[in-house]
Amino acid sequence: MEIKGRKAEILISEKDIKNKVKQLAKDIASDFENKEILVVGILKGAFIFTADLVRELQEYLNVKIDFIQVSSYHTGMESSGEVIFVKDMSIDIKGKNVLIVDDIIDTGRTLEALVEALKQREPNILKTCVLLDKKERREVNYNADFVGFVIPDKFVIGYGLDWAEEGRAFKDIYAIV
Repeated sequence: MEIKGRKAEILISEKDIKNKVKQLAKDIASDFENKEILVVGILKGAFIFTADLVRELQEYLNVKIDFIQVSSYHTGMESSGEVIFVKDMSIDIKGKNVLIVDDIIDTGRTLEALVEALKQREPNILKTCVLLDKKERREVNYNADFVGFVIPDKFVIGYGLDWAEEGRAFKDIYAIV
């Protein structure tokens, strides 16, 4: 496959993603032990993963859903580490069991800052789930509670992840060569 004049190779197949989402749902349900859970998807990249995960979680838990959109790239292409809420949640998380769902963690700065900001809102439980983890790029000592796949330091698209708004709807995850 080619996108924007660059070759893209399948890194993770649709089948492998589906199997992983089912396993993550089982792991999360076991960890939350029949509690009601508020799943908060981070827009835009995690919207497909969040939808699939919520459908699987619904078999085990009472699930509510909300979305948040954050940015930490207000100083150009480098992350500032400071989270700006572009779209905030509509549900108050105080006293709730919250699972933040993101598409990918690399440096860890954005997710770490988001978790610290949300702790100020006093949730009962606050955990994180990411589909992809680029451990090689980690700049802070932060790891998600639930991780789908550890991947190499490659630029990836598909299954919600994009390249300048292209490639989000691909069913597989591709690495740009």
